[in-house]
Amino acid sequence: MTQVTDKSKLSRRDVLKVAGVGTVAALGAATLAGNANATPADVDAYFKKVKAAGAKASKVTVDGPEIAENGNTVPVEISVDAPQTEKEYVKTIFVAADGNPSPEVITFNLTPASGSARVKFRVRLATTQKVRAVAMMNDGRTFTGEKEIKVTIGGCGG
Repeated sequence: MTQVTDKSKLSRRDVLKVAGVGTVAALGAATLAGNANATPADVDAYFKKVKAAGAKASKVTVDGPEIAENGNTVPVEISVDAPQTEKEYVKTIFVAADGNPSPEVITFNLTPASGSARVKFRVRLATTQKVRAVAMMNDGRTFTGEKEIKVTIGGCGG
């Protein structure tokens, strides 16, 4: 049997101190957590980080369904109207979405041997949002395109 001594007892004041420190720590963590979903500004910051900001809105086509009944696996195709030759080719395609926890979706690195600047993939979209793509040419020029894809939950709403 364990005997309780006076040294092991917590005073009411000690309990209040521990509870106060715990409350302050929980509030601080909640404040630092930030947004659960990326915003259009987060997507712009991502493109700026990868040196793809300020892209001209042309040559890139983002294709996907107008309405996705299942946001867990949305097919998306991105094509760039540019040649894939040794002299001029699409070097990188950056894809971002503004409604997911992280704006970056995927990055494709291409070469002239890729044949064409066309990629297909499936993405998980949490809500209705814009999927944006930036194509970076081998000479540093950038072009962009986007498409809003509506995600419905259970086939209803939008």
